Amino acid sequence: MIRTRQLAYRYRQGPALSFPDVEVPQGGVLLLAGPSGAGKSTWLALAAGLVRATEGQIEVAGQALGSDVSSFKSGAALDAWRARAVGFLPQKLHLSTALTVQQNLAMAQWAAGQAPDDQRISAALTALGVQDLAGRKPAQLSGGQAQRVALARAVLLQPKVILADEPTASLDDDAAAVSLALLQSTAAREGATLAIATHDARVGRHFAENSSQISLQRIQIMRHQL
Repeated sequence: MIRTRQLAYRYRQGPALSFPDVEVPQGGVLLLAGPSGAGKSTWLALAAGLVRATEGQIEVAGQALGSDVSSFKSGAALDAWRARAVGFLPQKLHLSTALTVQQNLAMAQWAAGQAPDDQRISAALTALGVQDLAGRKPAQLSGGQAQRVALARAVLLQPKVILADEPTASLDDDAAAVSLALLQSTAAREGATLAIATHDARVGRHFAENSSQISLQRIQIMRHQL
């Protein structure tokens, strides 16, 4: 579940952004559209607890993250919640260049306080067709391969909320279809809420054609002055 009320964020010496209210039920899908610079990536960062709202309220997977909340007493507690509850696929994939693909996914398990589970890692990589890349490092991957590895990492821990920032940007049509199907099937299987920020018309088409059994919402994010 994701719920926001009068949500806003002001960058230091940068733009002031405000966002429309949303209420996405657990298991629903939210598509975020809007021009570059409108704040789609910022909205995802707020929902992931990576930045704190300047104004307003946001609740994600039962956790309040708004501007007036002091629920987390330390960065470590926030990191632990995020690792358990949120699968995040950023535009900049943030794969550790020093680690193999297998180790990058194992690190996600470690961050969540879980024991290494090679079988789950293998299943996630296999679902995206990159199981043969487990021993490679990110520098040895193409852009599309790296994005699929990052997507496998995002869904690895079966999160309550999945946040994806332009998840199909570097993928051809076939790979994009596989990635979107995996995002949707993982969200459905786990009852997770899925929020996607995208410029890719294929994403909208995919969910328009495959949304009969889910709650689908779309919002247009525009830059507003506070």
